[in-house]
Parts: sequence; structure tokens; C-alpha cells
Amino acid sequence: MNSIPAQDIKRRGISAVDEALREGPVHIIKNNRPSYVVLSEAAYAELLESSSDAARERLRESLADLDAGRTNRYGDADTLLQALDGDVP
Repeated sequence: MNSIPAQDIKRRGISAVDEALREGPVHIIKNNRPSYVVLSEAAYAELLESSSDAARERLRESLADLDAGRTNRYGDADTLLQALDGDVP
């Protein structure tokens, strides 16, 4: 994990992050715990694109399930929750 203490950023400024970003995403450690992640603009754009692609694929799969009749309808949220808990067939 590529990480730097928040104190280094306070002391050295953004150059501390710039240096660490050369090796990939940077985890910022604050109070001895990972608190933030800094990405390059390119890595962030790639993350957004892959997220959009995954959402589109889930939608395609859901529509295929609907077309194939692999869906159930419930009258209200309580009935759906009961079904998810296994209390309703």
C-alpha cells in the first residue's frame, strides 16, 4: 500500500503527494489510520468509467432477467423485506 502520513503533507506540501502518486494511488494516514485516498486524474477517470461499465452491465442483466420472467413482484416494501429474509415464498 502506497501511503504517506498527513503530517508529511502539512510539512512538505503537495509535492509529498506528487512524489507518492508516481507509484499509484496514495493512502493518507491520519491518526495512525488510513483516512483518504488520492488518485491521479487518469486513475480517477478510469475508476469512473469502470463503475459506469459495471452499472450498464448490471442493468443489461436485470433487463434480461425481466424478459426471461426471472423476477418477482411484491405488493409493498414489507413483503419484499420478508421475502429477502426468507419468510415469504
